[in-house]
Amino acid sequence: MEERMLHMLALCHVPLVGPILGRTLVSYCGSPEAVFRTAPLKLAKIPQIGEQIARNIHRTEVLIEAEREMRTLQKEQIKAIGYLDSEYPSRLRHFEESPLVLFVRGEPDLQHPRTVGIVGTRKPSPQGRMLTEELVEKLSDFGVMIVSGLAHGIDSAAHTAAISHSVPTIGILGHGLHTLYPAAHRSLARQMATDGNGIVTEFPWDTKPDRENFPMRNRVIAAFSDAIVVVESKERGGSMITAEFANRFNKDVFAVPGRPQDPCSRGCNMLIKKNMAHLLENADDLIDLLRWEPPHARNANPAQPSLFPELAGDELLLARALRDEPEMAIDTLGYRLRMPPSRISSLLLEMEFKGLIRQLPGKRYLLAQGVLV
Repeated sequence: MEERMLHMLALCHVPLVGPILGRTLVSYCGSPEAVFRTAPLKLAKIPQIGEQIARNIHRTEVLIEAEREMRTLQKEQIKAIGYLDSEYPSRLRHFEESPLVLFVRGEPDLQHPRTVGIVGTRKPSPQGRMLTEELVEKLSDFGVMIVSGLAHGIDSAAHTAAISHSVPTIGILGHGLHTLYPAAHRSLARQMATDGNGIVTEFPWDTKPDRENFPMRNRVIAAFSDAIVVVESKERGGSMITAEFANRFNKDVFAVPGRPQDPCSRGCNMLIKKNMAHLLENADDLIDLLRWEPPHARNANPAQPSLFPELAGDELLLARALRDEPEMAIDTLGYRLRMPPSRISSLLLEMEFKGLIRQLPGKRYLLAQGVLV
């Protein structure tokens, strides 16, 4: 296992290799270790690799950097989780652009059943901060984990409210764990590394908080969350990038509307106007749309078994997939069944109308009681 992680870390240090090319290399070669044992001429023939990347892989510095990083991670008690590991978050697993490795400080539950990402402007209004705290407080009754980016403004308000109300929370960073940006949140970050919370990054230990890293961080927030809530945002910025990724990943997006004249409401208003987000005035809007019940209320009134028509074709394939692995997410279903997003969405909607399946939080699906396949 250590040998595999060493080579996975080395892959992260290869210039011009990101998550997509990293997966391509491992897929063609068979394992992270095999990538570094494969001759440069053979590597160069792999689609999109070429001679330059093949030479980069065989640079001696790459493995030396990975060995140094492994020692640092052990010393700093930071956990590294590769995308091939069973502990890797299931929400990220089937996105080809998801990180090759996650670096985790703390002991967060990376498979938490309900996750909500809360993002927004770095300079929120008092009303924006108040709404964020009210949202987290109300969600505390529904067994959620709060995900955000540990930035100034709405991010830090969401994390702080989560800690205050004993709601687990994860901060996704845009740099390595050797530092913390912004530095003013060091105390908050320390609190978030205890009691089931954590801070997570895809960037190696000494990666600086460079500007180009933060859109990559935003895609992880979107992928890790069942739903994204945007509280106050300009028309451009990190929150809008997160919302765009969430829409691409078939996540539910919510935005808090505001006055047209307010620059920090224009982004939210635009998301709603373009049907990229549901309008959210309070936590009940999210809870109702996701059909959430408090954890203690689950199965309190189980549905009576009923008879259904015989299934066939794609409906049968989908029902069998849900029989073998209940509560599967929409992206996982599409990946398993090799169906395009448009087809899987249409099929799920038809089956839900027929009462064959139930939609759960975070666009997860479950066979209805009485369906036999």
